[in-house]
Amino acid sequence: MAYSEAEVVAGGLVHIPIAIGAFYLFQSFILRRARVSNADSAVKTAGAASVSTKPPGLESPTKSDPKAVPVNLYKPKAPFLGTVVENYSLLKDGAIGRVNHITFDLAGGSPQLEYVEGQSIGIIPAGEDSNGKPHKLRLYSIASTRHGDNFAGNTVSLCVRQLQYEKDGQTIDGVCSTYLCNIAPGQKVKITGPVGKEMLLPQDEEANVIMLATGTGIAPMRAYLRRMYEPTEIEKNGWRFKGKAWLFMGAPKTSNLLYDEDFERYRSENPESFTYTKAISREQTNLKGGRMYIQDRVLEHADKIFSMIENPKTHIYLCGLKGMEPGIDEAMSIAAKAKGIEWSELRPQLKKAGRWHVETY
Repeated sequence: MAYSEAEVVAGGLVHIPIAIGAFYLFQSFILRRARVSNADSAVKTAGAASVSTKPPGLESPTKSDPKAVPVNLYKPKAPFLGTVVENYSLLKDGAIGRVNHITFDLAGGSPQLEYVEGQSIGIIPAGEDSNGKPHKLRLYSIASTRHGDNFAGNTVSLCVRQLQYEKDGQTIDGVCSTYLCNIAPGQKVKITGPVGKEMLLPQDEEANVIMLATGTGIAPMRAYLRRMYEPTEIEKNGWRFKGKAWLFMGAPKTSNLLYDEDFERYRSENPESFTYTKAISREQTNLKGGRMYIQDRVLEHADKIFSMIENPKTHIYLCGLKGMEPGIDEAMSIAAKAKGIEWSELRPQLKKAGRWHVETY
């Protein structure tokens, strides 16, 4: 998924802690030990915890270890030159549009271009704009885990939809998305980043994860699910997912479902922990007889969703077209009201607690 240059700059700001002396380091250590002790006690005695307080163990990597999240290893003025390893269509016959899975080789970088699940990289398309200047970069959510699709730790993958729109009776192709969808294996691509900390997974292995995605918004969700359920990935990452995962995926047609076979495999192999719910707008109808959208699925499963949200270990991730947000908000509001809860009050509490993660475009 793509972003503006302003968002790239904002997402790349990094604050570097400064050592301020042995005394204060020791004092910080003592305070941290006290917080851990209190957190352990809270976990043992907690009943229904308030969503307005961040539960123990759900700190993002940014909070618990800033060095665990690489940011801006490569910048626009000095990008990394990655080599295209593969580029293939993710769509089946009869699908709408064009969506490709593209993998880049990151070997040979100094420093190595590392990333974690939920981050994005920038792509600078080749050529110049209409003013004769180099094209500006676009950001795309990473669709692979930190170990890459080959599990060797030296590749990164994207899920890219070719942007097309009508202007003055003509079909206009998006510059960067078309460049990426057409690029051939072996070609070099300018890559920047990584950036982003909004969509990181919690480190708590017992966290629950609800994922709401449309179209190429599935990219970070694919990375999460590979980290959770791919056997080779599990062997490598030293992180064992023990919570519940629920993916809501929206698409216009069955042939437009992305990575569907992988998700079906995860569901069949992990029926106790992974739920996969699809909303196929042009093939399914909602309870009112209209087209089935992702917000309709949210309403259908409102009770179960809010039962999960009541658990302070539950995180919600929303990614896709910006137009999906109002529908999700409306569905959440209706579902919350049925339980005597105001969604307009609950959502900011979830956000403050680091449990509501949104990345739309």
